[in-house]
Amino acid sequence: MSELVEHVDEHDRVLGVVERDEAVRENWPHRIAVTICRDPEGRILVLRRARTLSRFPGYYDMMVGGAVNVGESYEEAAARELTEELGVQVPVRFLFKFLCRDGIGPIWLGVHEAVVPEPLVPDPEEIDWQAWLTAGELRGVVDQWCFVPGGREALRRYLESGLGGGAGGPAAG
Repeated sequence: MSELVEHVDEHDRVLGVVERDEAVRENWPHRIAVTICRDPEGRILVLRRARTLSRFPGYYDMMVGGAVNVGESYEEAAARELTEELGVQVPVRFLFKFLCRDGIGPIWLGVHEAVVPEPLVPDPEEIDWQAWLTAGELRGVVDQWCFVPGGREALRRYLESGLGGGAGGPAAG
């Protein structure tokens, strides 16, 4: 049995509880919480997903995250995923959410930000590689490398909003 998620509507209101695989198969909107990680110098963490993952194996991403569990808030899920995937416990700051139709079907993508100090302890079952890039460096590769669908849109919204600290400086707190 796959993990349980809340099936939500076009306004992010809960309609019921379903298996995540069923939500994906039926194109039912559900919630995903992600975090854009920055280091104290303002660089953005970029990672390559493990090739053994069922969703987007080997793709690059600038967000750490996963499905929001039943009854869990976006913020709780984002913090949990940071611990599971990077081995860090730091505060996350909710930035925005949007209905993303790229990739595995419609998902409400709750985007967060966190300042993450080193050292990271990435879960090798989730992450094959990681590096810190400036916003300018990331803009240079985001359309060249194979990124997770929805990641480009989230990054564009993040950088254009000024939430990401502009051209690579630390984000405002």
